Amino acid sequence: MPRSTPAGAVWPTLRVDTWSDTRDTLHMWSQIIGKLTMAGTPLVNHWWNVTFAVGARGLSTGAIPVDGRLLDIEFDFADHELVLRVSDGHRATVALRPRTVADFYAELGHVLGRLDIVVDIEASPNEVDPAIPFAEDTTHHSYDADAVHLFWQQLVQIERVFQRWRAGFAGKSSPVQFFWGSFDLACTRFSGRPAPLHPGGAPNCADWVMQEAYSRECASAGFWPGGDEGTFYAYSYPAPQGYSARPAGPDGAQWDAALGEFVLPYDVVRNSADPDATLLHFLDTTYASAADLADWDRALLDVDPHRLDRRLHLDETTAL
Repeated sequence: MPRSTPAGAVWPTLRVDTWSDTRDTLHMWSQIIGKLTMAGTPLVNHWWNVTFAVGARGLSTGAIPVDGRLLDIEFDFADHELVLRVSDGHRATVALRPRTVADFYAELGHVLGRLDIVVDIEASPNEVDPAIPFAEDTTHHSYDADAVHLFWQQLVQIERVFQRWRAGFAGKSSPVQFFWGSFDLACTRFSGRPAPLHPGGAPNCADWVMQEAYSRECASAGFWPGGDEGTFYAYSYPAPQGYSARPAGPDGAQWDAALGEFVLPYDVVRNSADPDATLLHFLDTTYASAADLADWDRALLDVDPHRLDRRLHLDETTAL
């Protein structure tokens, strides 16, 4: 079988314990920007309107309507600055450097004022405990630029593979997107059926937030920067009977009873002979377990992501 991973793909090494303080600071900064997006955009199912996209410079919001203009915001992890762009041509930046959350929050407020942008947010984080109000948070103050760059490069590789996985599903599917609440990259497939009311329970987060997120039956997979070098995960809501006992794909993948998810360490993927294929094996296997046990209509929902390759090849051959 040919190698799936492109020759130029580099899956970087980044031990979580070497940058956990920076990770936690960046998490809080991302919540501030995420809340601006939440306040300025209409709700799209499952909160898809508030997430970040992985791009060629870092993490970016979509377009945020503000008083007849559009604003977008990007964490630029190449130049290490937060970039704010407005459709009236104005642009501003905030330096990403060692600084407290309170300092970052205050400077961002001044920058928004200079851009004549007013957006009110709930100025404290969600899904963490304790939830220190942004204006008072002097606990989180680290920024290791090299580590952040490596983390972004991890996301670049994972984004590639998750896009390929998403292409194999014709039903309702989320974008590959980064959630600032849980600080993870994820992609979710949906059966098309409603789900039972989610019990909620995330720290410092209203139950209705999770009830919106899990209002439809789904199988989700993602990556979180925890564990040794990061952890891939997969779960189903609601989890069908027997789900935890099913195979999880590659060696090193297993069910984590405490999390209620299948997990696969990032370093297992990174060190494998074909990282792309290893990760796809995990994504495909855990999805199949959820879909088969819950009786999803896979004949309708699953598609060959390479279904046009032969047609394109024939068209090119004919043109020659």
